[in-house]
Amino acid sequence: MAVVILYGSEAGNAESVAEHLADVLSGQDVSLYDMMEFDPGDLDADDFHIVVCSTYGDGELPTGAAPFFDALDEDEPDLDGVRFALFGMGDSVYETFNRGGEIMAEKLISLGAVQVGEHARHDDSGPIKVKDQAEEWAKKIAAEFLS
Repeated sequence: MAVVILYGSEAGNAESVAEHLADVLSGQDVSLYDMMEFDPGDLDADDFHIVVCSTYGDGELPTGAAPFFDALDEDEPDLDGVRFALFGMGDSVYETFNRGGEIMAEKLISLGAVQVGEHARHDDSGPIKVKDQAEEWAKKIAAEFLS
């Protein structure tokens, strides 16, 4: 099974995390895509999807995730059988902590996709470095869903 990592970023942090996850999962058949350049019609139930999404502004999707989300919203593809895990990024000093990842997960689920594993929510104000949390999370996801 192929692992498709999709990232939506504003300042490049989600991209950096997604690249790190690709390295962590290098024993798998991994491909990495910016959501700005990925057609939702290419979501395949035979693949396992990892979505890395930051939060921007007042709890909005980052600019890098907007075209993908808008295409999902407009085309409403049938995502029955599509599985995904989500790694969200945000800062708990804001009331809208990690809302970008939640918005993306809600949209995918509304179209029939199934979210699996822990919905990771990294806190930029917390003591854990984002890549450390992402690596630990990815290893759990791989052990549970990619073995």
